[in-house]
Amino acid sequence: METSGKQESVALTIAGSDPSGGAGIQADLKTFTSIGVYGGAVISCITVQNTKGVFGIHPVEANWVRKQIDHVLSDLNVTHIKIGMLGSAEVTESIYEALKDYTGEIIYDPVLESSSGQKLIEPEGYNLICNKLLTLCTAITPNVPELSILSGKNCSTLDNLQGGAIHLFNQYKKLRLIILTGGHFEPEKDVITDFMLKTPGLDQKNDLLGVCHPRIVSGNTHGTGCTFSAAFTAYHLLTGNDNTAFNKAVSYMDKLLRKSNTAAIGHGTGPLMHHLKIV
Repeated sequence: METSGKQESVALTIAGSDPSGGAGIQADLKTFTSIGVYGGAVISCITVQNTKGVFGIHPVEANWVRKQIDHVLSDLNVTHIKIGMLGSAEVTESIYEALKDYTGEIIYDPVLESSSGQKLIEPEGYNLICNKLLTLCTAITPNVPELSILSGKNCSTLDNLQGGAIHLFNQYKKLRLIILTGGHFEPEKDVITDFMLKTPGLDQKNDLLGVCHPRIVSGNTHGTGCTFSAAFTAYHLLTGNDNTAFNKAVSYMDKLLRKSNTAAIGHGTGPLMHHLKIV
């Protein structure tokens, strides 16, 4: 049955499945829902993991990933796509082919290894990320180690961080924003600064926005990177404004980390409590 009226905007996540529910597809959908955005989900790979770590990865057949994306985009009004864990070179290629003519926002969270040190994609897949996938992205949400890997520069200082960002902006013409989660930046400090860097102007200087907030020490941080990127995606869908979406995503994470701090789920690094409505 055909529906009448304007189609609702939809956010689509393309990522791996976490059976323990804390990261990946599960974290993204929980984040979208808690913020008030309808979310679709394309599964790129199945993982064996829990709060103690990642114990196995099984990429979905690349053709099936492509079919999932094609059929969702042909039906739903997807204005924002958030990409996380890819799983294999073949899956990365299929995602690129499916999205190379897509004109909406593509926000990529470059999940290159798990927090426990498990490599999540092979070298060939990494090359495809650099040579193909990043050419489609309008925003990326790395942490400091991920920005260093992607830019080929040590981004441990603010100057180097900006230099790494400029390198990526010059290389990828669609890339408008680099949103850097600051947990790994100056880890000795009690204050975290998250950064949003915009495409530099003719003077080759970044438009840099930094938001400082107290470092929250918690045993429940599983899935924070996925959640932050999904929160930015959802708020950008709702507001259409880069700065507003960034500030709201930072605030969302602060509230969620505080709400989650005393929960006891699993025997390792616990997940966030997305189901406790905080918006």
